This record gives sequence, C-alpha cells and structure tokens, in this order.
Amino acid sequence: MPTLISFSGLPGVGKTTIARALAAEIDAFYLRIDSIENALKNSTLAIHPAADAGYRAVAAIAKDNLALRKDVIADTVNPIAITRQWLAEAATSTGARLLDIEVICSDTAEHRRRIETRRSDLDGHTLHDWQRVQERQYDAWTTPRLTLDTAKLSATDCVKNIIAALNSGA
Repeated sequence: MPTLISFSGLPGVGKTTIARALAAEIDAFYLRIDSIENALKNSTLAIHPAADAGYRAVAAIAKDNLALRKDVIADTVNPIAITRQWLAEAATSTGARLLDIEVICSDTAEHRRRIETRRSDLDGHTLHDWQRVQERQYDAWTTPRLTLDTAKLSATDCVKNIIAALNSGA
C-alpha cells in the first residue's frame, strides 16, 4: 500500500532538509510546495501569491502518484485545516496510507537564527523574514500526527523516527 507522508510546519523548522533526506532513503516521489509556487509565480500567468493553487497542485500530483502505487512525500507548510484535508483526501481516494508529520523548532532563538541566515535554493524565490513567519496563520492540529522537534533531534534522527513510524503502521 502506498503512503502519503505529509509534512507541515512553519518556514525554517527543517521540513525540506528532513523531507529530502527521507525521499532519498525510501525512494519516494518528492513534492515541494516552494518549487510549485515559485513555478506559478514565474509562469506567464504570474500567479503570485499562489493562494490555494500550489496546494491544490500538490494534492493532485500526490493523488496521481499514489494511484500509481508510489509513496509520496509532500513538503509543505500546510498551515490550515483545509490544506491538510486536501492531502488527506488524496490519500483516502487512492486507498493510500497517510502519515501526517508536523515539524517544529521549540527553541525560538534557534528558529529565528535559521530564518535569518538561510538562503533560497530556488531562483526568484523570496524567503520569509522572522516577522512574517511569526505573523503567519498556522492552525492548531486537531488530528493525529507525528511531531518532530528539530531543536532536539537531528535531521538523521527525524528520518529514523519517520521510518520507525512507517514500519509500525502508524
């Protein structure tokens, strides 16, 4: 049975680092919201901000690959209940398993340092500053998820925890 591994968390907590490492480890199809939204912005339609377009695209592409029986990693901020629901529906509609993962950084000073020192690896992609990260809407979770704290765990440890959760059927 394929699995949709849906990442969520504020910018700068380490989602992309963990998701990329996990994708390499388990050979999963990798979807990154930043890449999709950046492509929409740079398209002839110049869609910016992308609003729901990027998340709808991620859910549709995830669904296509889950239907092909491929494991999928969705690397997104996934800040609100509706975007989480769209990904859950992609899994449900294809009979795939869903593993929701929330990545946090409980050390505020470390999180801020990461935001202030990181550089984009996408041409034309603008990163959020600390104030914008703090002001971002991020709904509290109401459904089960695996929470990983990158202030306490290395990316390697996070990948090990995810693989353990996958192997346990979580």
